[in-house]
Amino acid sequence: MIITENVIIDKLKPIDASQLHVFMIQNTERFTKFFPRTLSDNVTLEKSLVYIETKDREIQQKINFTFAIREIDTQKIIGLIIIKKIDWTNRIGELAYCIENNFEGKGLISKVVKVISSFAYNELELKTLQIIAHKTNFGSIKVAENNGFIWQRTLIDEFTPTNELPLNMELYELTNER
Repeated sequence: MIITENVIIDKLKPIDASQLHVFMIQNTERFTKFFPRTLSDNVTLEKSLVYIETKDREIQQKINFTFAIREIDTQKIIGLIIIKKIDWTNRIGELAYCIENNFEGKGLISKVVKVISSFAYNELELKTLQIIAHKTNFGSIKVAENNGFIWQRTLIDEFTPTNELPLNMELYELTNER
């Protein structure tokens, strides 16, 4: 568990299933395009329970690291941050994140990314972190830039939203200098 800027970042627990399900459903419109799999994995309470069990196994197996972002006062889940697509040979991981509409634009995700980047470098010993964002996702691009991530290149047809054509995405990277 990590506490920073009025939020707690920690693993999802089975007791979170109802709250996670509600968080995803309440933000369906926001998450449909760029978090379709996570959204579909949480459309029912039962699916949220399976999702949490799967994410716990992934952490144990060091495949992906999915964390809840919680309000410190209420413990309410207001977002997720994920270290995914980890390449242990080259020590590279990608960050993905989502946040409740009411908390967007307040700099919170920038602070969470900073903390998780430190965890990724110090605990997981990753060397490079990536953020991949669509050019119209100004918030995500700002998060990357606020944390010192540098634009590398456009990834052609990198992501295909449900029932849409493939999209080019922008790759940002941050390399640990130590």
